[in-house]
Amino acid sequence: MPSPQSAIQDMAEPKVKLTDIAYEQIEEAIITLRIPPGSVISELTLSEMLNIGRTPIREAIQRLAREHLLLVLPQRGLLVPEIDLRKQLKLLETRREVERLICKSAARRALPEERERFTRLHDEFIHAAATDDDVAFLRADREFNELSLVAARNEFAEGAMRLMHGLSRRFWYFHYKQAADVPEMARLHAAVAGAIAKGDVNAAGETLDQLLDNIETFTKATLMSDM
Repeated sequence: MPSPQSAIQDMAEPKVKLTDIAYEQIEEAIITLRIPPGSVISELTLSEMLNIGRTPIREAIQRLAREHLLLVLPQRGLLVPEIDLRKQLKLLETRREVERLICKSAARRALPEERERFTRLHDEFIHAAATDDDVAFLRADREFNELSLVAARNEFAEGAMRLMHGLSRRFWYFHYKQAADVPEMARLHAAVAGAIAKGDVNAAGETLDQLLDNIETFTKATLMSDM
């Protein structure tokens, strides 16, 4: 007969899993613009769209609100914020310092099984580059971001980075057709993943800087084209 503690864990696991699924699906819908900026949606609409119960949806909404991908409007629903170009440049300034720390820490501290996942992600990025597949790239990017946060083992840097990942990915997807190069972006991500997989701390920092240089150039080009 299972212990009371294990029974409680068994009851909790499906709820945690559904919350993660709800979060990932709503985040992807926002980032890939299936739910476009400026949209007002409801908790019920999301629950019906994903066929997931209201409690996991509500928990996913709370997480997305913390990451500034949703704004909760009391009595009115959920607003997907518009994209602000100038705020994006401020975000990049902060992201560079935090993400460099995360990538170098991940290269230093990743466990063997995590390094294997970084190697697999390196290959997925290379495949996305070869096929020019933007959705495959975004999915690999999300997994890379999550794995980097875990492997870095720095809860303070993780907290700061989680506030920036979703906004950065949505901005890129919204504007990439006018100024970005998906294969090049995927190759730059592959270089960072490969450096972390090999435990090369210096290369992890250097390749991350090259990636963010590319993103900053893309962001400034987007800003100039919209002025």
